[in-house]
Amino acid sequence: MKQENRTDKKILFKGIKTMLFALLSLFMGPILLSFAFSQPENKLYIPLLVIGCAISAMAVIMMFKGIKTIMDSMFNKKKA
Repeated sequence: MKQENRTDKKILFKGIKTMLFALLSLFMGPILLSFAFSQPENKLYIPLLVIGCAISAMAVIMMFKGIKTIMDSMFNKKKA
């Protein structure tokens, strides 16, 4: 039988949810970095800098994972 090319909605919504968390992180990371850079003499400078960099890096990784998940749902690639 011929297989129908349909989007797997369950995987699509998982990818969209990942993209929404990435969007939140895309705003939160630079905000924390700007707080850290605005007061370098503060004792929270290093922790805010590390957390801001980590959240920004996580946002980029989550964007790639979200796009990959959405593409997998459209092209019917099942995850093991």
